[in-house]
Amino acid sequence: MENTIIFATGNEGKMREIRSILSDTGYAVMSMKEAGIQADITEDGKTFEENALIKARAVARHTKAVVLADDSGLEVDYLNKEPGIYSARYLGENTSYRVKNQNLIDRLAGVEDEKRTARFVCAIAAVFPDGEYLITRGEVEGRIGYEERGEGGFGYDPVFYLPEYGKSTAELTEEEKNAVSHRGKALRRMKEELQNKLQ
Repeated sequence: MENTIIFATGNEGKMREIRSILSDTGYAVMSMKEAGIQADITEDGKTFEENALIKARAVARHTKAVVLADDSGLEVDYLNKEPGIYSARYLGENTSYRVKNQNLIDRLAGVEDEKRTARFVCAIAAVFPDGEYLITRGEVEGRIGYEERGEGGFGYDPVFYLPEYGKSTAELTEEEKNAVSHRGKALRRMKEELQNKLQ
């Protein structure tokens, strides 16, 4: 498994973005599913960084490859940075994002624009066969919109509004989204770190 990076996800949409950013590193990039790894992972960290590291270490126990894992979510300032690290499990494990998004819109009813600030956060951890690790973080600042807009993206994208684009992240093209996305930023930082370390 030398010259292989395994990313701790089975999410194909995420893997597309990861592969396009890491394509010129000289490493083969595989999902843990493609590598045939199953790991029981309990994300009980208190921060995005801790959860990413927990995931990466859990998968690293099964391989000699470099393992990357991410943890990401939405922080809404007016709601004391909720849903935060609980973004995926917010309002219950199997609650649809339509319900989660409507809940955010309802809880911010009557709140003026400048107090609707929010950000998407992504932390990525890399764990090496010798146990060493690196962590990078990416953020994108925006606001919570007044309604769901756009068909692209997933999760909280339809309610996350980017004033400089005049659209929600669900209305961005794939190129625009890759340029601004929190995961894209964290991945590009990680790519630089990896290239420095693996030279």
